Amino acid sequence: MRFRLVPRDDGFFPLFDQAAANVAEGARLLRDLLDDFEDLHAKHNRIMECERRGDEVTATILRRLDQSFVAPFDREDIHALTEQMDDVVDDIQAVSELLLLHDVDEPLEEVRELADVLVKAAEANVALIGKLSKLRGIESELQAVDRLESEADRIYRRSVAHLFSGDFNAFDVLRWKDIVEAIEESVNGLEKIGDIVEGIALKHS
Repeated sequence: MRFRLVPRDDGFFPLFDQAAANVAEGARLLRDLLDDFEDLHAKHNRIMECERRGDEVTATILRRLDQSFVAPFDREDIHALTEQMDDVVDDIQAVSELLLLHDVDEPLEEVRELADVLVKAAEANVALIGKLSKLRGIESELQAVDRLESEADRIYRRSVAHLFSGDFNAFDVLRWKDIVEAIEESVNGLEKIGDIVEGIALKHS
């Protein structure tokens, strides 16, 4: 058994939980926006607030990392995990911005489906991050995120086929393809978080 003269800094874990919860909140806000296209600008502003909170949590974690003597796991892994969670919120904000910039009146059904998958993956990520301090029993969450990412891929392919079916004009194809790709990238980002956590667990097994 190894003993540390200086105890590890467990103050990171509540911050990771905050970051994961903020990702899930951003995903829910985006789904709410897509479910009801009323007050788009107000809903976009709430997503912007979520992105700012994510930036604040990220900055807090990175400052703590710079000041901590004994981090709970490798510093580069903490940095990668923190930045990746922040990136997912940035991706969600990008989707919201595209919806406004492209002046969308009504979303495709596939876009709503992707948003539902995004929320489920973000909620699985909250549970996964909640197990970081122990790094045990994470398999079910990892499998859930992986399964949801595969589902998002299937919806993405179906949506692209729909867009190029001849039912849409060229401009609509371009703007919707941008939006669909941005949501899928958000789900892919959650899978990357899972990959980072899995790598950390392997190092400490």
